[in-house]
Amino acid sequence: MKVSIDKGACIMCGSCVAICPEVFEMKDDGSVDVKDSYKGVDIVDENLQAKVKEAAAACPATAIIVEE
Repeated sequence: MKVSIDKGACIMCGSCVAICPEVFEMKDDGSVDVKDSYKGVDIVDENLQAKVKEAAAACPATAIIVEE
């Protein structure tokens, strides 16, 4: 699975960072992004996949894009 964030939809609440800090990070300017090490990368770890899906489900702006 691959993950990205729709920057136009993101409200920068940080819920994804709280749920899955391994993949998501809060930038210095307050924006939220996928960590560089996971951008465009196929995440194969099942535990990490579950956390990414949990973060996507919890996102109030539905800004997390998960590609299976």
